[in-house]
Amino acid sequence: MAFQKVWVVAEAFEGKPLSATLELLTKARELGATVEAWCWGGDVEAYAAGLGEYGASKVYSVGDVGGVLPGVPVAAAMAEAVNGGNKPDAVLFSTGYDPRDIAGRLSAKLNVGVLSNVVGLAEDGTSEHAVFGGTTVVRAAFSGDTPYLYLVRPKSFAAEPGGGGAATVETVSVPDAGAANGAKIVQRHVEERTGPKLDEAAVVVSGGRGLGEAEKFSMIEELAKLLKGAPGASRAIVDAGWVPYSYQVGQTGKTVKPTVYIACGISGATQHMVGMKGSKNIVAINKDQEAPIFSIADLGIVGDVHKVLPKLLDALKNRS
Repeated sequence: MAFQKVWVVAEAFEGKPLSATLELLTKARELGATVEAWCWGGDVEAYAAGLGEYGASKVYSVGDVGGVLPGVPVAAAMAEAVNGGNKPDAVLFSTGYDPRDIAGRLSAKLNVGVLSNVVGLAEDGTSEHAVFGGTTVVRAAFSGDTPYLYLVRPKSFAAEPGGGGAATVETVSVPDAGAANGAKIVQRHVEERTGPKLDEAAVVVSGGRGLGEAEKFSMIEELAKLLKGAPGASRAIVDAGWVPYSYQVGQTGKTVKPTVYIACGISGATQHMVGMKGSKNIVAINKDQEAPIFSIADLGIVGDVHKVLPKLLDALKNRS
């Protein structure tokens, strides 16, 4: 193993580690002899066992950060630990909002670089990065002092349990951050949803500009519900205001790897395909037989989504 110790910045929601966190812990087990996690919030004890199951031997808890963004206190606590002699060889972050903030602040405090948009990571620390809309993969490596900071794109690694028992939890103090910690969260909005989360669903049904108008997206949502999946969207209809940004699949949206991905009226721009081409089975419905999406589809249906989807919905309803 190239590294003796690897830290993972772990995110959780409603008392459960996010799938991106479990992916990072799984990869960290391959890279380092010791894997430790950094967390925040008032319920760290509740999910420490889950982190241990995926490889973390210890969890450093910053505790409840109250009404502030976690980037400032978490990065400050991590930097203090490193400067105090508790130094990892590498730190893995997902590309979520909070981990990106923590990575940037930690980079500045330690005067070390960050390699971003990582899609592959070897035991010697060499990383792979998708560029030009995912059409090319380049390799990079750090040449400076550790710790090496890696921002990893979700779904780049599989999440597999294989650790020990519950991780021990150590509460760490947060140094005074002064004015840097002055921003307060005054309101939170959690989008309502039914069914599985988009980036965790086994079935994803996505719609694109070929739907014609915003009202037609209801067919996508209905099909996703019948298949017990999640609805998704191309950037084109997100930018058009048809659906929220949280639905977007692609380079600047979510990366998904479901068992089945159904693309409806999506031509297949490179930026979209980079976010879903890892799906196990891809079904594409498009009236343009030259649409790029067919180049990666396992099953292609050349037809008008306004005719194909209603028939598919009727067939599913009749079967149930």
